[in-house]
Amino acid sequence: MRKVVSRDGTTIAYQRAGEGPPVVLLNGAFRDHTIFDALVPELTAHCTTYVYDRRGRGQSGDSPRYAIEREIEDLAVVIEEAGGQAVVFAGSCGANLALEAALAGTPITRLALHEPYFRVGDHPRPPLDAADRLRALVAADQRGAAAEYFLNVLMGLPPAAIAQWRQGPLWATNEANAHTLAYDATLCGDYTLPVDRLAALRTPALVVNSDGTSDWLRDAAQATAAALPNASGRELPGSWHRIEMETLGRVLVEFATT
Repeated sequence: MRKVVSRDGTTIAYQRAGEGPPVVLLNGAFRDHTIFDALVPELTAHCTTYVYDRRGRGQSGDSPRYAIEREIEDLAVVIEEAGGQAVVFAGSCGANLALEAALAGTPITRLALHEPYFRVGDHPRPPLDAADRLRALVAADQRGAAAEYFLNVLMGLPPAAIAQWRQGPLWATNEANAHTLAYDATLCGDYTLPVDRLAALRTPALVVNSDGTSDWLRDAAQATAAALPNASGRELPGSWHRIEMETLGRVLVEFATT
């Protein structure tokens, strides 16, 4: 992977592939750049993709204290590598980060978001001390418990579904990246949609959700699209918090190149 240094001196690792308008792919909780391994080939015939490991994950460095501002700077330095401006596609908590970056003036030309993490309407919000709870579990070397807490309390998965996740091939990655879950909880703030702040964001945006996702994630995506002045929303075929990859690739290429 290539390396670039963020403003605070943290090394950020990224990969570049393809030719065409630059698109930076920004992951959500648990994962590093490899979550986009199946999506990148759908884009590279039409776009230049930049995937990177968010700080604390994969081959990127980290800092002793987390701050949203540092993650915005990380995204900005990857966009600088992409030529100084780029389309950004981000999912889940990563979508919250992309929104914060756009609000901070990061040179994002277009913003594509997959199911941003907000609780709207009557959907209950997680406890405000979730980030502290996650940090405490990791400090006690209970990484598996931290991953379970995030999936249950923040994502709403029942114990039976989490037990299935534990048997899957990615659980070791979940535990390895458990220290970054507090970062994502911090990104979500108080979990409410900042309607007034988003009303000032003029960046063209697309907000997508899966037709098989949770009600709260669908409602959050649709409410985000409604709150952004220059946004449209689309429901695409898929499963829980995941869109069918060929369809997602086609939609992103269209959004990034037209």
